Amino acid sequence: MALGLLGKKVGMTRVFDTEAGTSIPVTVVDVSGNEFLQIKTSETDGYSAVQVGYDDQREFRLNLPKRGHFNKYGTSPKKLVKEFRFESDAEIPNTDEPHPGAALFEANQWIDVIGTTKGKGFQGVVKRYNFAGQPDSHGHMMHRRPGGVGAGTWPGRIWKNKKMPGRHGVYSRTVQNLKVVQVRPEDNVILVSGAVPGHKGAYVVIRPAVKKTALSAS
Repeated sequence: MALGLLGKKVGMTRVFDTEAGTSIPVTVVDVSGNEFLQIKTSETDGYSAVQVGYDDQREFRLNLPKRGHFNKYGTSPKKLVKEFRFESDAEIPNTDEPHPGAALFEANQWIDVIGTTKGKGFQGVVKRYNFAGQPDSHGHMMHRRPGGVGAGTWPGRIWKNKKMPGRHGVYSRTVQNLKVVQVRPEDNVILVSGAVPGHKGAYVVIRPAVKKTALSAS
């Protein structure tokens, strides 16, 4: 893994490619305020990683151990803290310098975006699992119900992981192979092609793509 960014989903808009004459839907991600925190090495922690914090919050909201952690590294308290792992200690970036922020990526680079999906509340099986439902014909009263869930005399119970109504959404999801359309370091935002998980204001993690490494030609 390589160094990544923490950000906040601002919303969606579009940019125009004047050469191709096309409109590109993009998600605007605010990445201002990324700061290095703890460095973890294979000698002290058993693996190589760097801890990054994002989005300031009030100190009184933290307990004493968390306050001490941020004070130790000379940063303000953060709402979001994530680790980015590396293959070896030699790959850990120089944390004496500020985090590069939006300048970490460049236009046409492939990235993966990790976020938490919107919450949909308690939903039935048609919305939650795309069940087809039962007949809508006259006299039928089980239109959107799941149907039978029992397994008979044996085992005399419902199997674990049975698809049934329940809470839907608020899942951690990774969208792979998105393209960076524009990088605006002066505004501390990145414009990413397409949609990313979550509502407006939701936190996201941006990392270099795992499956695609080369810059896109288009």
